Amino acid sequence: MPRIRLENLTKSYGSLDVIHGIDLVMQENEFTVLVGPSGCGKSTTLRMIAGLESVSAGEIYMGEKAVSKLEPKERDIAMVFQDYALYPHMNVAKNMSFALRLQKTPKKEIDKKVSEVAAILGLERFLHRKPAELSGGQRQRVAMGRALTRDASTFLFDEPLSNLDAKLRGQMRAELALMSQRVKKNMVYVTHDQVEAMTLGDRIIVMQDGHIRQQGTPEELFKHPSSKFVAGFIGSPPMNFLSATLQDNSGIVSVVGEGFCFQLSEQRASRAKKISGNDVIVGIRPSDLYLNPSADVANQLTLSVLVSEYIGAQSILHAQCGDNHLSVEIKSEQPVALGESLIFSASPEGLHLFDKKTELAI
Repeated sequence: MPRIRLENLTKSYGSLDVIHGIDLVMQENEFTVLVGPSGCGKSTTLRMIAGLESVSAGEIYMGEKAVSKLEPKERDIAMVFQDYALYPHMNVAKNMSFALRLQKTPKKEIDKKVSEVAAILGLERFLHRKPAELSGGQRQRVAMGRALTRDASTFLFDEPLSNLDAKLRGQMRAELALMSQRVKKNMVYVTHDQVEAMTLGDRIIVMQDGHIRQQGTPEELFKHPSSKFVAGFIGSPPMNFLSATLQDNSGIVSVVGEGFCFQLSEQRASRAKKISGNDVIVGIRPSDLYLNPSADVANQLTLSVLVSEYIGAQSILHAQCGDNHLSVEIKSEQPVALGESLIFSASPEGLHLFDKKTELAI
């Protein structure tokens, strides 16, 4: 399978630059997810790879072949769209085999390919139905099946699950993960849903305002975000952010803010001393605040519970510390009353620091 490479890729609409010279390599057989808020440029990047948008500057390579001047049909790609784009007058089998029939592929070969793909996607019972007789999840599987029957080297997905309800999205995520294990192809997937990105991607590319802000495995982005933006975008519930100042008391460095004082580890303190000024942003994930406080009073904070969301084994508390609002994950077996004040502790390993001026990780 060809490796996909973007070199200084730029897209402009008149004087408006929407993609700012990005560089990216997608490895062979990798499931790459482009994720970011609406308007960040992820779909535009995908459409340039597909050939549906022209490239203003830079180049796209598949293997060693430059493809940015080629028509979509010459790029050996298959694409799954957000709105399914199925032919309503054709049954499932004909929708899935449409590209093969255009290529004058022998009927025996078409039937074999459709059967194989239908088995992978669990569509064997629906081959003679038309799209109007299918659920949203089944239609999306047909759209994926149509792409798979083409046997292209690269599959592109443009927010394919966004039209489905929450339950179906969960089911389809699992089916996509299984499909990617069975079908060893390059897959590039665009979504604004960071849960989809975390659960599906071998590697995640976080985009903002036409720039790549960070790329890495889901674990790398979750544990080592490079900026406040990435830290706040990856993870659910999102990371809490608190304004603070650095204080050095006889070599013991702490971050101090309204209602809290967290002592830093020696390694983190050494990095924090290199920034200009003392203003920082402290990031704490809801799962890194513990209801059973440590003996270290310096790393405690008192939260007043505003709302408790029961979601099964876990509850999400929305609480207040001074003027700061925080989210906390606790076990649901722990009874909590609204308005109650609870003491939490934060381990030094669970703290993330960001320069207040640049918002880059320290």
